[in-house]
Amino acid sequence: MLGRRPARGTARQHSTTQTESQVQKLVTAMLIIAAIIHLLPLPGVLGSERLSSLYGLNFEEANIAILMRHRAVLFGLLGLFLAYAAFRPALQPLAFIGGFVSVVSFLALAYSTGGYNAGTARVILADWVALVCLVVGAAAAVASSGGR
Repeated sequence: MLGRRPARGTARQHSTTQTESQVQKLVTAMLIIAAIIHLLPLPGVLGSERLSSLYGLNFEEANIAILMRHRAVLFGLLGLFLAYAAFRPALQPLAFIGGFVSVVSFLALAYSTGGYNAGTARVILADWVALVCLVVGAAAAVASSGGR
């Protein structure tokens, strides 16, 4: 028993397992960053003053405040789902889809409308960061699954 060599393929299996673990950590990290970005508007639920500090706009008009506070709730839900899915590989495909729909739709609306202020420009920048994270994370997940 002493001095016995491990069976062939054992080192390769360990290396593959280690690589899969590193890829899963990358996927998790990318989803966590996207989750944090989606959670940033959540304080807007607390009222017009918080919304104004987030977006640099006046939200004193009740209807706009209600709509934007509801938007903050929805982003909070998506952010929490992204964070939860970061640790649940079975939910990650759905999380990536939700994240992509959110980010790409906002970026498309912003660029097709134009004329936005500095507050919205910050949101656009944050969404570009989220998009990069989602692309990297989804690509890593697909590559590690071998297209399964």
